[in-house]
Amino acid sequence: MKVVTMIPVRMASTRLPNKPLLEVNGKTVIQRVYENVKASVPGDIIIAAGDQVLVDEAKKFGATAILTDPKLPSGTDRIAAALKQIDPDGTKYDIVVDFQGDGLNVDPKVNLDLIDMIERTDCDIATCGMVFKNEKDVQDPSMVKIVMGLHEGEKEGRCLYFTRAAAPYIRDPEKCKNHDYYHHIGIYVFKAKSLQKMVSLPVGVLEGRESLEQLRALENGMTIRAKIVDNMKLVDNAPADINTPEEYEEACKWIK
Repeated sequence: MKVVTMIPVRMASTRLPNKPLLEVNGKTVIQRVYENVKASVPGDIIIAAGDQVLVDEAKKFGATAILTDPKLPSGTDRIAAALKQIDPDGTKYDIVVDFQGDGLNVDPKVNLDLIDMIERTDCDIATCGMVFKNEKDVQDPSMVKIVMGLHEGEKEGRCLYFTRAAAPYIRDPEKCKNHDYYHHIGIYVFKAKSLQKMVSLPVGVLEGRESLEQLRALENGMTIRAKIVDNMKLVDNAPADINTPEEYEEACKWIK
């Protein structure tokens, strides 16, 4: 199947201004992300940029960038808009990888399993998660949970729901063999047609309540599957992505 990786990126960041153009040991964040993807994922790579300065930066290191409306509400909308520009009739690509523009320490190889999952199961969207290590994180509403009916030892399954609450509830721990809670990692691979369908739909009721756009897909009968992974970093000591000055300093310390 024909694959394109889209890297959505924009300059607006309240916690870390000009984040994509910050240098990490001689290369900008967006250049490092692009080069990591290019070395790992097959197919074309497009930077879906929200600002002209990012298009100009991409040209410096030989990347293709598409300028999109800076007012688009999400990275999903941004990659869909860029895809529409390069593939207006929807015949060039079958699968779209959404790789975040600040994920400079996320291993792009995780997407290979997600591409394979779509090819094997024909699901609309593939994503990934990790097992929560402590109860405090399970109770944190900023850490999104995937509800899946996995048997003990299984690593892949259909996503039944995503929530900020601690779910599923375990009524009888002694009878329940699998007590794991799954932390959703916001990495997505879409069937190209499913991506365009999702962004064309109105905001869903559950999406509005939880502020989780993946619930829009579930509310409209689309299928999402997830792979549980043990590690998704290139460098263990560095943060997976950077959102704060402290995380930027850590990235500069560890990523060479």
